[in-house]
Amino acid sequence: MTRIVQRSVPQQAARQLHNAGQHPLFARLFAARGVAHVDELKTDLNALLPPAGLKGIDAGARLLADAIEAGSRMLIVADYDCDGATACAVGMRALRSMGARVSYLVPNRFEYGYGLTPAIVDLAAGLEPELLITVDNGIASIEGVARARELGMATLITDHHLPGDSLPEADVIINPNQPGCDFPSKCIAGVGVMFYVALALRAELRERGWFAANDRAEPKLGELLDLVALGTVADVVKLDANNRILVSQGLARMRAGRMQAGLRALFAVAAREPARASTFDMGFALGPRLNAAGRLTDMSLGIECLITDDFARAMNIAQELDQLNRQRRSIEEEMKDAALATLEFTEIGEQAGISLYEPDWHQGVIGIVAGRIKERAHRPTIAFAPASSDGSTGELKGSGRSIPALHMRDALDLISKRHPDLILKFGGHAMAAGLSIREVDYPRFATAFAETVAELLTPADLQRCVETDGALESGYMSLEMARMLEAAIWGQGFAQPLFDDVFEVESQRILKERHLKLRLRKGGNSFEAIQFNCAESVPNRIRVAYRLSVNEYNGVASVQLMLEHFEPA
Repeated sequence: MTRIVQRSVPQQAARQLHNAGQHPLFARLFAARGVAHVDELKTDLNALLPPAGLKGIDAGARLLADAIEAGSRMLIVADYDCDGATACAVGMRALRSMGARVSYLVPNRFEYGYGLTPAIVDLAAGLEPELLITVDNGIASIEGVARARELGMATLITDHHLPGDSLPEADVIINPNQPGCDFPSKCIAGVGVMFYVALALRAELRERGWFAANDRAEPKLGELLDLVALGTVADVVKLDANNRILVSQGLARMRAGRMQAGLRALFAVAAREPARASTFDMGFALGPRLNAAGRLTDMSLGIECLITDDFARAMNIAQELDQLNRQRRSIEEEMKDAALATLEFTEIGEQAGISLYEPDWHQGVIGIVAGRIKERAHRPTIAFAPASSDGSTGELKGSGRSIPALHMRDALDLISKRHPDLILKFGGHAMAAGLSIREVDYPRFATAFAETVAELLTPADLQRCVETDGALESGYMSLEMARMLEAAIWGQGFAQPLFDDVFEVESQRILKERHLKLRLRKGGNSFEAIQFNCAESVPNRIRVAYRLSVNEYNGVASVQLMLEHFEPA
């Protein structure tokens, strides 16, 4: 069962925001999302938190500056998702602009798995680097860092994932979530961490007189904010005030056409208009195309798209990424159908946590499938696939997605403590995590996961709630307001506005056997509405939770209601 719950609005905060110049509707929306003062809505770069707050940032800047001055070879070891790819691109572009000798390595997830493992360090050693720099990974790479030390390589870890009980013995660790770090924005993405490292390095080199002595112009690091914005949104980190500044600045560059060649190419293949770029574009158009490379083949393809300045080459790569994304969607659809077929024979009401596994599933897509099933069943879900294509390792890779009431990584940590031999390795965040287990242990893990989740959650936690901003005044149900809402910064932890109201149903039909198309009336006004992936008929009067959006068809723009949920009024 799904309940519609309206967000509470602190009236004093809403009044203060309105009095400070915010539109009345936006004052209400921002107050409901925890904004208490207009300063929290600043988007100019001088409002960014200073780099000095990040533990290890000064030591990291000195390490990099020393390496640049000595002409040392550096190697960035990247992760294989959009955050990792953009973080690598920021690192490559920033370091090269400051005179560094730097290259990158992104492991094939199907051969090497996740993080700076000893095998990846051995692979990296063939390139003879003197300094390894991880982006969006490394905080759990204890063995890999030890192996690098054995081979005489220094290590700089830049990451944002939650650490385990022990930290790797790296030369420097920069991670806002490491013990002793007071940086307020704990939810900054990996690409954001790397951007901060670049800011600190530029300041260090400026202090040393490096740019003047080498007749080199200081790099304009703001030109990298389009990459920072993309990685931040695509990694679904919480959009706190600091992240909103990074995303807002990146969006401004996209809308002004001042972006990397690779992003322009991705906009083109996605048939999206950069001048009207939004967080939706980054999360659902650009991000998935980059992620498709890491999910199905090798993320070096995505990184090359982001670091080239040749638009023709970027377009060729973007077209390859687009084809991979189509392939990814096809694989995902087949896996999702199989998972839903399995759920039809499962009494969901009796289990709090869902585990799914099929021997022919593709490990690059299990995270998406887990997310789809989690949304459908409103249960923390982990999907597994063989760790190797031929199953020779006897291991499974799992990817989990959670609901707001359960911290996924903490749940896995609890299971690993209670069953020390069950999980081979794990890591992640509150809402998403990854793990490895032995195939023979899958039934035991599924039981342990279900029991642990049942212990941590209440029945109320397992009831899906659609949180809305209440009714939208009729005067605001306009094309102008729809455009204003789409242009604002929304995302994880700063939810896109969702309204609810009662409408009369004037007409209904099913499009392509999958999507519910409606014409709804409220008062004297009629609105087109659509709910995707819903083929149900509706009664004559319904209460709906909806987003106000812009529908463009044959050059004509109109208001359309995007339905998230409906129920009889």
